Amino acid sequence: MPDTDPAASPIVIDFIGGAVGFRLRSGEGRGQPLPRACGMAKGALPSIVDATAGMGRDAFFLASLGAQVTLIERNPQVHAALDRAMTAARAHSEDLASIIARMTLLRGDSRELLQTLAPEVVLVDPMHPERTKSALVKKQMRDLREMVGADPDSHELMAAALAAATNRVVLKWPQRAAPIEGLRRPSHQISGKTTRYDVFVTRP
Repeated sequence: MPDTDPAASPIVIDFIGGAVGFRLRSGEGRGQPLPRACGMAKGALPSIVDATAGMGRDAFFLASLGAQVTLIERNPQVHAALDRAMTAARAHSEDLASIIARMTLLRGDSRELLQTLAPEVVLVDPMHPERTKSALVKKQMRDLREMVGADPDSHELMAAALAAATNRVVLKWPQRAAPIEGLRRPSHQISGKTTRYDVFVTRP
């Protein structure tokens, strides 16, 4: 059984520098695939739940564009790393503090917590199928996969997301990966270089 002591986590999350900081400084905007998939391209600021928070990068990006984002993470070590990263960013500068103020971190199982929320958008980014060439996966993501394992309940999570979202569910998935078995076809897709966003519209 993996060590669940939050203090023992090898995961380090950084919202100040690194890839997240570069993404913020480079001015990536609403025209990027993720905010477009979340319905933000035309200035809308939906309430979003990131049901699989992980490293928090997508949630931070969406919050930097003005969205209110609730992050749900069930792994105690990853949750603790997210909490530390948010605290550090909040103390670093007023600009970062304003972004963190739009982020709410919850610990628990999204399949249960989503029943208590009514977000417009739910983002689901399950642990993706392993690539055949492990060298293609960055060490940080390999550490995350080793810690949290696979997501065999992805279909159940999608069902909970579809029941909770008042506007849409966005499934982040590798461009060439087979769809989750038993999941209905998306309303539409938005593709990036290596990732696609399957959009499931839930509003009447």
